[in-house]
Amino acid sequence: MSHAIPTQGVVAGFGNVSTDNRRVLVQEWLAEAVTMWSFAVLVVVVTAVGGGTSTADWVYRVVAGALLVLAGLTALTGARTEVIWFRICPVLLGGSAALLLVAGLL
Repeated sequence: MSHAIPTQGVVAGFGNVSTDNRRVLVQEWLAEAVTMWSFAVLVVVVTAVGGGTSTADWVYRVVAGALLVLAGLTALTGARTEVIWFRICPVLLGGSAALLLVAGLL
């Protein structure tokens, strides 16, 4: 939820943009939130039904990889702006990926 809550403020930070551009900004900001929520639900469900299995370990690895890709993308784009939410995102995504990789080893 912490990703979706500041959506209005983030979009407002772009200043006077067209309605179409505003809609795309909202779409992309919320799409990343939905992606992260979906990853979280997937990891929780896989852990609940098959934690410690080879399948669960592979889910952890794939989700960790996707989070690292998102962290890299954000580091090269949004994190180079003055928006604090973008600046902390690569650290949070990278930390989450690291935790998943460790979980897959235990």
